[in-house]
Amino acid sequence: MAGRCRLLRFLLPLVLWHGGLGKGILYPRDSESRVVKTLDGMWNFRADNSSTRNQSFVDEWWTKPLSQTGDVIPMPVPSSYNDITTDKSLRDFVGWVWYDRHFYVSKMWQDKRVMLRFGSVNYYAMVWINGQQVMSHEGGHLPFECEVNSVVSFSAVNRVTVAVNNTLTPITIPPGTIHFDSDTKRYPAGYFVQNLQMDFFNYAGIQRSVHLYATQQAYVDDITIITTIQGTNGVVSYSVTEGGTGQGSAFTVIVIIQDRDGNTVSSVSTRLQDTIVIPDARLWWPWTMKPDDPGYMYTLRVNVVSGDVYYQPFGIRTVRVSNTQFFINDQPFYLHGVGRHEDVEIRGRGSDDATIARDFYMKKWLGVNGFRTAVYPFAEELMDQADRQGFVVVDETPGVGITQPDNFSPVGLSHHKAVMGELYQRDKNRPSVIMWSIANEPTSNTAQGEAYFKDLIAHTRDLDESKRPITFFCNKDYDTDRVAQFVDVILINRYLGWYSDVGHTEVIQLQLSDDLENWHAKFNKPLVVSEYGADTLPGLHREPSFIFTEEYQTDFMKEYFRTFDKYRSQFLVGEMIWCFADFITAQQLNRVVGNHKGVLTRERQPKASAHLLRERYLSLVNSTRTN
Repeated sequence: MAGRCRLLRFLLPLVLWHGGLGKGILYPRDSESRVVKTLDGMWNFRADNSSTRNQSFVDEWWTKPLSQTGDVIPMPVPSSYNDITTDKSLRDFVGWVWYDRHFYVSKMWQDKRVMLRFGSVNYYAMVWINGQQVMSHEGGHLPFECEVNSVVSFSAVNRVTVAVNNTLTPITIPPGTIHFDSDTKRYPAGYFVQNLQMDFFNYAGIQRSVHLYATQQAYVDDITIITTIQGTNGVVSYSVTEGGTGQGSAFTVIVIIQDRDGNTVSSVSTRLQDTIVIPDARLWWPWTMKPDDPGYMYTLRVNVVSGDVYYQPFGIRTVRVSNTQFFINDQPFYLHGVGRHEDVEIRGRGSDDATIARDFYMKKWLGVNGFRTAVYPFAEELMDQADRQGFVVVDETPGVGITQPDNFSPVGLSHHKAVMGELYQRDKNRPSVIMWSIANEPTSNTAQGEAYFKDLIAHTRDLDESKRPITFFCNKDYDTDRVAQFVDVILINRYLGWYSDVGHTEVIQLQLSDDLENWHAKFNKPLVVSEYGADTLPGLHREPSFIFTEEYQTDFMKEYFRTFDKYRSQFLVGEMIWCFADFITAQQLNRVVGNHKGVLTRERQPKASAHLLRERYLSLVNSTRTN
């Protein structure tokens, strides 16, 4: 009980206040009426190292500049504070950390609606402007914002203060636990550890960009776009949600659709909801199906007559599944992809344009046509490139490690639904998103798991009017799983020859064939082998092959390839190797400075397996392209 009380003291400030958020979470874009400025850069930073991690709230650090509360250090935003300094205790820190910086708001914004937006803060955030709390947010990887007109000064310097907590509990997404040791003969006073239920490092901080932007008082709050195809025409159904003064009958819009070059390609509409037909529309295609015209994007331009203008990119495409195939624009699609983490630890896991660009070049070099956002939503800037370059995405919540009985509480389910709602709200208009994934490797073989995920899947279906397929990444057996019955596509993670029968590649074809046939026979749904892989240390060689060598990784992959080819013409609709690049995990005896299953190193250089994968995937490109 004492440990539980201490844990509550870590998180108690979270229940004190929650700012109200609007429905929309549109990406901040410049337009004729909107102005966007970034607050990225070096912020002041300080960790609350008190034994309770709560002294900062007792002393009210938000009421003054952080430098007046004690020693601060510079911290880049965006980044993960874990990877920036040489301080081991800060790398592994669990609890409250604090950021602040000063900024100005232009006097020209006085008559506008001024918004403060965070792209992602892991995992809890509380935000103050000039000592007044303006919002809080629970959950990482997704954006949140609020209006700040009433608390900013247009004639003096302003201060923004952010408190961040990375503590994981049984009801967070992802979940975790805190373990306390009070034996002072064996452990320092106040000793505790964060137990993770996920196999990647618990990076934390203000991890994506912070924006300040201004709109007109009558503004576009949200846009939803759903596309269909009729013959050679694209059919675009849209809905605009108004906000601010001038709502209702006084809120008048002009809506047009522009092509990639900015030319108007549709009739003008003045309705908040309407359907527009684009004759001879150019469809959005994955780059492997249309190498000469991938990722074609239109723009829905919404002009509020009283002044606000917003541009919403979108692509015209459809997705559907049968019991044996996956279709994009009614053409059979085969996913040859990668699982990957977004974390680019070599730059502190902040959203980084240079690394995003490099990763897409390397995916194209490998012949990859899609990826999963394992195991949390990726940065919006990265998702933009997936849209524009024609890569499909399995968009995933941070629902990894939902494996313990107390992870299935009503409170946890409610939070998981909220996270799924935020993910849908952010990414609903993206043509690259072809499936929603609600979780990775949860306990899906119990009555408790069945009830939890049945409810969550139904909630997700209700959210998405475009009816994208829904899935999760399953590591249970076909004869015990109780959740696959509710999804549209079955994704299974399998490590035959690695976590089972290690070193014995000769069992892979037999076991995987039996597994795939039984999954399809039971559920009669298309399947994707969504994870398979073997840890490989670059430069380690042995002949004949031996585990952890580059030779073993390639021998291992060839056995999977032979099995995939057997079922590609039947019901297998995709393969995704784990993983794209090596990444950091928590310290553990079975991980030597992280997970080394990548076909690329952390520095994005190829192992021998990358060349083998490239040969296979490029051959699949040539066999699946649409003329």
